[in-house]
Amino acid sequence: MDNIQNKIEDASKKVADTVESATNKVEETILKAKDALPEVTPTPPGLKPQSSVSDLKARLEWGEPALTILDVRDRDTFNNGHIMGAMPMPLEELVDRAKTSLQPTRDIYVYGESDEQTAQAASQMRSAGFQCVSELKGGFPAWKAVGGPTEGVAESTNPPGPEGYNVLSEVKNEANKPKANM
Repeated sequence: MDNIQNKIEDASKKVADTVESATNKVEETILKAKDALPEVTPTPPGLKPQSSVSDLKARLEWGEPALTILDVRDRDTFNNGHIMGAMPMPLEELVDRAKTSLQPTRDIYVYGESDEQTAQAASQMRSAGFQCVSELKGGFPAWKAVGGPTEGVAESTNPPGPEGYNVLSEVKNEANKPKANM
């Protein structure tokens, strides 16, 4: 009887060892398979030395608050209209004001009156030690063209409708308007 009992215990131990070994192999295979999978989680666009307004808009739509938008145009132009949330820092005051109010590692998007002014502002910021500065190509007019939110005196006199920030809805609305006979 003891001999049968010992054989049963030995067989049970072998089965347990085999199950444990198989489980370890399955876990190892799963981990290898996970490592081999491409990253499928979408991510917002990162900061580039030069960014399109679409890049910035996509990043804002992702709800990424860790960035600052600087408008280096003169104060009157800024007050008339600017990208919603942009900070006014005219070019002649830019570096001094930025040093007192922004971290040097902060993601900063800069735009001016022209791409040349924007490039000049970005260059000044980089020379002053700001590491993450992007030139926003096309500036305010390009931002308005993609339907980005704006604010300012001139902008408030003609606010968009409820679909005003949705470019696709605006295109559909235009396409559905009756055509005038010529």
